Amino acid sequence: MEVRVLRYFLAVAREGSITGAADTLHVTQPTLSRQLKDLEQELGKKLFIRSSHSIILTDEGMLLRKRAEEIVEMVDKLEAEFRSMEETISGDVYIGGGETDAMKQVARVARDLQVQYPKIRYHLYSGNEDDVTERLDRGLLDFAILIQPADVSKYNYINIPAKDVWGVVLRKDSPLAYKDTIQAADLVNVPLICSRQAMKQTFSKNEFVDWFGEAFDKLNVVATYNLAYNAAIMVEEGNGYAITLDKIVNTSDDSNLCFRPLEPRLETGLNIVWKKHQVFSAAAEMFLNEIQEKFSGKNSFEQRSSRTKEIDLT
Repeated sequence: MEVRVLRYFLAVAREGSITGAADTLHVTQPTLSRQLKDLEQELGKKLFIRSSHSIILTDEGMLLRKRAEEIVEMVDKLEAEFRSMEETISGDVYIGGGETDAMKQVARVARDLQVQYPKIRYHLYSGNEDDVTERLDRGLLDFAILIQPADVSKYNYINIPAKDVWGVVLRKDSPLAYKDTIQAADLVNVPLICSRQAMKQTFSKNEFVDWFGEAFDKLNVVATYNLAYNAAIMVEEGNGYAITLDKIVNTSDDSNLCFRPLEPRLETGLNIVWKKHQVFSAAAEMFLNEIQEKFSGKNSFEQRSSRTKEIDLT
C-alpha cells in the first residue's frame, strides 16, 4: 500500500467525488478510478458506495480514512524532521494540551526560541488528556500539556510553574453572580456543566469529592464538555453553570458571562510531558532544552544527561 494512493483516497473522501478529487490532485479521472479500484482489491474490501453524482464511504472506508490520515500525518512529520536535519535549526514542534491559561508559559518559551531560530514552526492540538496522550503515544505529538492530577508514570515530565484556579462560569444575571466566591452549598440542585476529563480523573482522585463533601451526591450534572468554549455557549443560553478553570472563557465587560472562584480555593498544577527515550527532531530537541532551562533552571549539560529522568518541581 503506497502513501501516494492513500493521499488519493483521502482526497476522494474529502471531495466526495472522483471528479473533484481528480481536479484537486491534477490527475485524470480514469487514473484516479483505477488507483481506487486497485486499493479495494488489495484490501479485499469495498471502500465506496458510488452514485452518479457522489460517493459515500462504507464502514471499511471510514476506518481506512481514519488510519490513512494518521499514516499520512506521520509520513509528513517524518519527512519534515529529515529535512530539518539538513538545515541549521529548523523544523516543526507538535504540542497538544487542554485549555489552560498556563499555555502562556509555553508560548513565551516558543516566542523566545523563535527569535533565535525563526524557521522553527509550532503546531498546536487541543484536546483532553485521553486525546493528547493517545496522539503522543502514536508519535503524532512531541509534547503534551496535562492538567494535574494526571498519570505521568510512563512519561518524562516537568511541572509548569503555574497554577490554574477552579471556579464557576455563569451568566451575569444569574442569582449567584452577586457572590464573590462559590461554595459547595450554592451548587446543590442547580444544573451543572462539567468537564468530562475532570469528572473522570479529578473526581476519581477525590479532589472534587473532598471539596464538595456531603453535597457531592446531590450534584445535578446536566451536561459534560470537552472544550470550555462550547460549555460557555451552553451557559450563555441558560443551560446551567459550568465548572471550569479561570481565564479560558471570555468573561470581560463585553461578555454576558462572569467567573467566580470556588471557596475554599481549589487549584491545579500542570505538567509538560514527553515519551521516555524519545528521539526528537532538531527543533523539538531545542524546544525541550529551552523548556528545561526556563522551567527547571538546569544548565545545558544537566538537561541532556537527565533526558530519561523525571523532573518534578515542587
